[in-house]
Amino acid sequence: MVLPGCSAVKLGYSNAPEITYWWLDSYLDFNSAQTTQVRADLNTLQAWHRQNELPAYVTILGKLQRLAANNVTPAQLCEVYTDVMPRYQKLVYELAPTIVAVAPTLQADQIDHLARQLEKRSVKWREEWVDGTLDERNARRVKQWVDRVELIYGRLDEPQLAVLRASVTASVFDAAITYNESQRRHQDALQTLRQLQPGMPGVARAKTEVHDLLSRAMNAPDPATRSYIEKIAQENCATLAKLHNSATPAQRLKVLETLKDYEADARTLMATGR
Repeated sequence: MVLPGCSAVKLGYSNAPEITYWWLDSYLDFNSAQTTQVRADLNTLQAWHRQNELPAYVTILGKLQRLAANNVTPAQLCEVYTDVMPRYQKLVYELAPTIVAVAPTLQADQIDHLARQLEKRSVKWREEWVDGTLDERNARRVKQWVDRVELIYGRLDEPQLAVLRASVTASVFDAAITYNESQRRHQDALQTLRQLQPGMPGVARAKTEVHDLLSRAMNAPDPATRSYIEKIAQENCATLAKLHNSATPAQRLKVLETLKDYEADARTLMATGR
């Protein structure tokens, strides 16, 4: 339910291969041959997604519209979450062949560049979510919620802001757990890429290594961390349910109109291919 404006959806989707390429390039600083491979693969990935995944999102958006017309329960929203997650995981696994092809061509300095970029990202995240007082961190989390939710509902009223503040205050969110998991993923990625350098295991082994890496990225190996992530997801469903159930008639109308616009955008993208 947390999406940018409708016109931005179409614009962003149409330009997704280019945007994704530049994002990846900022981390890996591709050479000419790698650029050709990655650009071509991202265009292929988008074509696959347009044909195979957009229809599923149309169905999910229709389901959300039916839910949005009435009060909802956390379980209903978490059901939508479980509809979306397999779509996301499938998309991630579609990237595996590209990683298998490009990883052995990465030079040591490119992996070192990736390590530095990931560290910069970690430092920024710590500054925002670990440093400072608890009140400052909670205020930042409330603002994050407000910025995202108001894209769907419009301006929130004070009772709804109170819902968000109460939710953030009572949350099991633990910055240390989240940070440690991100560090595990970073080190896992760096180690795997180094194992796939020229002279290392062949294509079959590379496919297995990449598949396992992506699996660990989406499903934390540590049971306690997986349980924590699930609790956060359930909290989010509960917060959204309380927020939606407190929405004014005008806000609910805006939600329905926005979801209908998203569905229309998805159908247009499916039909026109752009």
